[in-house]
Amino acid sequence: MKRNLIKILSICLTATIFSSCATMFSDSDYPVQITSSPSDASFKVTNNSGVVVHSGRTPASINLSAKKGYFSSAKYNIVFEKPGYATQTIPFHADLDGWYILNLFNPFGGGIGLLIIDPLTGSMWKLDPMATGTLSKTLSKSADSEERHLHILTLDQIPANYKDKLIALK
Repeated sequence: MKRNLIKILSICLTATIFSSCATMFSDSDYPVQITSSPSDASFKVTNNSGVVVHSGRTPASINLSAKKGYFSSAKYNIVFEKPGYATQTIPFHADLDGWYILNLFNPFGGGIGLLIIDPLTGSMWKLDPMATGTLSKTLSKSADSEERHLHILTLDQIPANYKDKLIALK
């Protein structure tokens, strides 16, 4: 009888300790593929505070944390740049992980996982595995493509300082 009680208490203790579903089955840091169309664009990943946490050229694989703090998900901005293309900024943020919700259905201490362990480890959040920027060509005027206009003036509309530079056409 004493052995059975020890086994039951051991099982309950183990279930309580490992009751945080997201921490058991998820991570708080995720690999993210950064791509762009067209490729070979430079990118910068900034956090909520505007601090650059990663930079490089596309395509690239980087690791980002899904957590910002206790019960707080990470939020990033990814800025894509390439000469001849308009700069693009996309928001990139963590969402609630489905494993976290399973704590609600765990009778052996799911509340510990729900309120303490998963929020502290950041495993309650997940990041998408890919972020893609689509850059648009910019319309820039070069000397060859600059618009030119023809203005026809009568002799009395020409300023006096230009009249001595006129050339008569025959």
